[in-house]
Amino acid sequence: MAPHDKLGGEKSSSPPLTAALALLPQAGAQTANDVLYKVDQMQKNARDLSFRLTGRLTMGGAGQNMDVFVKTIPAREVVRMEFRQPQSLSGDVIVSDRKEVRQYWSMSNQITVTGVGNAARQAGLGLDFSQLGSAANLGSNYNVSLLSTSNAGGGRLFKLQAKPKTNPQAGTAHVWVTDRGWRPTRVQMFGPQGELMVDLNVGNFSTNTGVTEAQLRSLPRGARVVQQ
Repeated sequence: MAPHDKLGGEKSSSPPLTAALALLPQAGAQTANDVLYKVDQMQKNARDLSFRLTGRLTMGGAGQNMDVFVKTIPAREVVRMEFRQPQSLSGDVIVSDRKEVRQYWSMSNQITVTGVGNAARQAGLGLDFSQLGSAANLGSNYNVSLLSTSNAGGGRLFKLQAKPKTNPQAGTAHVWVTDRGWRPTRVQMFGPQGELMVDLNVGNFSTNTGVTEAQLRSLPRGARVVQQ
């Protein structure tokens, strides 16, 4: 399910956006691979991660607010996304793992189940928000470059550009990473023509909150399950 597919009001069944970042260890933090290695190490040292994505979506010249809570256990590759905004997504939940993407539609009380292979083939823009909490999964799909380095908040801020390897029509993603905790702080997504479509800040970043895998996978009982 790609959140931007539903801005018109009617919910679509397309899966989350997929993307990737390469991970190779280096001594410092002077290349994209250096930065992503540091992020990967931070994630490996954390049992669980949680963060909030807030900002704007722009589709067809119309903008909408976006507000999503993301929780993940990187070692298990289980990610949960809970939507508050836009209104068309409010109350919806996505749970993904190594095998499938389960999407709960609150308005229809329905859960759609999609294999990760189909999810990748149907990807929309360039970045799956859930992958911000699972950097080790991103290496096979994206070419990543370091666009700039700046000083911010008493540390360094690295701006990365990610271009999909297998889906050139998916557009490009920009991700900012701070060396104060080696975590993402901002995400932008651009359409195939270079138009800005998503601009989100990453906040409330926490590690080791004690969330369990069962809690991440939990979806409302009684919902109708549809295999796709």
